[in-house]
This record gives sequence, C-alpha cells and structure tokens, in this order.
Amino acid sequence: MKRSSMPTFNHSFQVRAPLRAVADFHRSTHALKRLTPFPMVAQLHRVDPLGEGSISEFTLWFGPFPMRWTARHNHVDALRGFTDEQTSGPLLRWRHKHVFKAVSGGLTQVNDQIEYQHRPGLRHAWTRLLYSPPMLRVLFAYRAWATRRALKNQSPGVVK
Repeated sequence: MKRSSMPTFNHSFQVRAPLRAVADFHRSTHALKRLTPFPMVAQLHRVDPLGEGSISEFTLWFGPFPMRWTARHNHVDALRGFTDEQTSGPLLRWRHKHVFKAVSGGLTQVNDQIEYQHRPGLRHAWTRLLYSPPMLRVLFAYRAWATRRALKNQSPGVVK
C-alpha cells in the first residue's frame, strides 16, 4: 500500500442523530456556511448538489482577506460520505475525506481526514499559519459543535 507524502490531519466526533440525518446535513448546499466559524465567512459562488464530480466554488474570508477555492467531489456515497479535493485555491493540495458511520440507531460517528500540502515560499507562508494543525483542530472542534447543534432535535428513526 502506497502512503501519501502529504501531511494528514484527522478528526472524529459522534453526533446523537441517525446516520441519514448526519449525511443529509453534510450533503446540503449550505453546509459549508453552517460549518464555518466566525471570524471566517464563507461566500458561496457555485455549489452543485453533492454528487460524483460536483463542483463547489466559494471564497473564505478571514476578515478582509479573501481565499478563493474550487473543489470537486468524488467517492460520493449518499450515506457513507464523500471526498472533496481542491482543484484551485490557496494550498498546493487539499483532499478532505468525510466518512459517516452508524454507531447505533441514534448515534453517528463522523470522521474527517485531510491530506494537504502548502505552496512553497514566503509568499504563501500565511497558509502554513491558517491551515496548521492547531488551527485545523479549532476549525473541526467548531464543526463538531455546529453539527451537533444543527442535529440536536433529530429523532433516531431507522438507520440503514
């Protein structure tokens, strides 16, 4: 098995909501806005409904500083997750795998794995700060909180 030479960031959390509710929340075209913490702001330019090859174009604003991104989605499974990969943006490479797994009828595990690589040189040094492991931990702690908050009133239902 070939290993990636890119740095990897992993984050996992559980949500008291059925698998389908968690998957549907993350498939929403507004999920990025709901999962972006202040002081960042997500400005959506194009967000295709999530599907194999779908595109999202957006700008993440860090205060007055814009970062334009384009991402393509692949390995899309309606219940189990998807991968988004930066096709243009602030980093040299960014691949974010979202995996959802039912733990029980009303509890779902969310696993995020990000492989990333910064652009070389001083001109791009700011990405090494904004997309550093400590900043990613803060971002994904917020995303866990926002997901739980959005899904806190979901009934367990039937999980497939």
